[in-house]
Amino acid sequence: MKRRTFVTATAAAAISVGATARDSRAATAASSTEVSTDLAEQQRLLVLAHEARRNAYSKYSNFQVGAALLANDGTVITGCNVENASYGLTICAERTAVFKAVSMGYRPGDFRAIAVAASADGFSPCGACRQVLAEFGENINVIFEHKNQPVAKTVEELLPYRFKL
Repeated sequence: MKRRTFVTATAAAAISVGATARDSRAATAASSTEVSTDLAEQQRLLVLAHEARRNAYSKYSNFQVGAALLANDGTVITGCNVENASYGLTICAERTAVFKAVSMGYRPGDFRAIAVAASADGFSPCGACRQVLAEFGENINVIFEHKNQPVAKTVEELLPYRFKL
């Protein structure tokens, strides 16, 4: 079985240097107050999200979704949806990317943008994904295609009354 991975070379380097990368991310996050992404970066993330979508395990719905999460240090972490016969155990692409990033040592405030690509039109991230993204930064730019048009909104714009503890 051939495994496909979409963690960038930057991420591989960050994994190999451990705490140094974590310190570098913290410094980058502290110095970066601008979270917007330019058009070229949005397009690049959408391409990566479409590539990640190809790995989706959507045996039941045949609805494939991919996500490309951009960290402040430039690393792109991808994810795809993974379905299960017990539908409640299915996980969306956005949450897969975020949880994968957390397992790599990233924390709230470490992310600048996420692009999401789906195999159907008229798509936007679900409420559960919006809430998870809000946990990691209300200013994260969320980029997706809706009715064949690219859309870029912050998490705050997509979920203005998020749940907080």
